[in-house]
Amino acid sequence: MPITSDAEIADLLQSTRTIALVGASDRPDRPSYEVMHFLQQHGYRVIPVNPQITGEHVHGEYVWRELAQIGEPIDLVDIFRRPQAAGEAVDEAIAAGAKAVWMQLGVINEEAAARAEAAGLKVVMDRCPKIEIARMRLPKVES
Repeated sequence: MPITSDAEIADLLQSTRTIALVGASDRPDRPSYEVMHFLQQHGYRVIPVNPQITGEHVHGEYVWRELAQIGEPIDLVDIFRRPQAAGEAVDEAIAAGAKAVWMQLGVINEEAAARAEAAGLKVVMDRCPKIEIARMRLPKVES
């Protein structure tokens, strides 16, 4: 079962330091652009992943083609992809050794969530970390 309680979500967000953001955008009008900036301002290291803009920089971070290229521990993979495409990102997160996957608002993929949970990852679906951090007034994380 994906985690849904405020306590579980707060615990996940407060124990996270490094977030890979799949579907990152370099366009200021896109939600992923705004969420990445917010998360950085809240103390997280956010690593953008998007094959369309690989090699560019978003908010000062190099954009990777896929999670496997990152080469450093990932606490949480934040997925800005359509529900049908989220499964691929979840499989990459499992292979990369991430501790959790977070599917954004409107992103619900029960099969992918079940695979992640079976691999020992925590799962959040159909929520936004920016909204949850603000709603619960979570403190800035310390690196």
